[in-house]
Amino acid sequence: MSDALATLIELQRLKRLERTGWILRGLPNGTESVAAHSFGVAVTAMLLADDLIARGVEIDSEKLLRIALLHDWAESRVGDMPRTATNYFGAEARRQAEAAAFSDIVHSAGCYLELYDDYEHRGSLEAKLVKAADVIDLLIQVLSLERAGARGLDEFWQVAEEPDFHLEGVARESVNDFVASLLKARSEVVGSNR
Repeated sequence: MSDALATLIELQRLKRLERTGWILRGLPNGTESVAAHSFGVAVTAMLLADDLIARGVEIDSEKLLRIALLHDWAESRVGDMPRTATNYFGAEARRQAEAAAFSDIVHSAGCYLELYDDYEHRGSLEAKLVKAADVIDLLIQVLSLERAGARGLDEFWQVAEEPDFHLEGVARESVNDFVASLLKARSEVVGSNR
C-alpha cells in the first residue's frame, strides 16, 4: 500500500472523531467532527485570503489551504484534546505528542512537515491566517449552536475579547473586522434570548 493511501485511510478517522469541547458541554454526539471543523477552517481561511488579496496583500493561497487542511491531522492519532487536557498535561507535552503523531502520519514527507511546523510556529502570514480561521470557525460554530438554543457556551467567546493572531496592518484589520462582526451577531442572539 502506498504511503498516500495509508495516510488517506488513517485520516478517515477525522470524519467520525467528535470535537471534544461540545461533548464536555453536554451537546449531543454529531455536533461537529474534526473533519467538519477542518472544512470550516479551510473555507474561512480562503475567504480571509480573498479579502486580503482584494486589498492588495500577497497571499500564497495554495499554502494557506494546505495548512488549513492538515492543521488537525495529528488528532487522528492523539484525539481532539480539549483545553482542559492541556491544563493537566501541559502545552509542551501536547505539542510534542501532536508533532510526533503528525510526523508518523505523513511518514516524514518533508513538504507536509514544513507546513505543519509553519502552522505550529506561526512563521508565515498564511499560518497566522489559518490560526485566525481556526478560532473564527470555532466562534461561528458557537454562534450557530447558540442560535439553535444551546446555552452555557460563554467561555468560548473569551478568545474573541482580545484576539491576537500576531497579524499586522491590513491582515489584522480584516481579521478584527470579522471577529467584530461575529460579536455583533452574537449580541443580537443574546439580546433576543432575554
